[in-house]
Amino acid sequence: MRLLEKVTYSQNQDGHGGFLTCHVLDTANGIPASGMRIELYKYNDDDTKELVKSFVTNSDGRLPSGPALKGPDFTVGQYQWMFYVGDYFARYASSRISGAPFLDVVRLDFGLDDPTDHYHVPLLCSPWSYSTYRGS
Repeated sequence: MRLLEKVTYSQNQDGHGGFLTCHVLDTANGIPASGMRIELYKYNDDDTKELVKSFVTNSDGRLPSGPALKGPDFTVGQYQWMFYVGDYFARYASSRISGAPFLDVVRLDFGLDDPTDHYHVPLLCSPWSYSTYRGS
């Protein structure tokens, strides 16, 4: 078993524990995705998941209260972001959505394995596509 699986909270060399951040960009309109609903879930050992927190992005497409997880809340494990892109793009006439959206909820499963690191998860999205990566 890896040592990091045994650590639930630690401090890095700057005296801060790890943290999780998120940023959503609307590539169809060339703007931050302001007002998008996002949910963060954590998977349990039995593969069920529990809601950790719900958010609505601010004017910069970021979480309004800073990191989604930090300090003792930032623990090793498997997580899922749920981005409600269909609801977000339905508000814009320029997105030309009528009827059922092509993308409704983008579900992104990811793992955190170092409780001292910064994990940044950007989502670049349009009504028809999305992309993500581990940012910095």
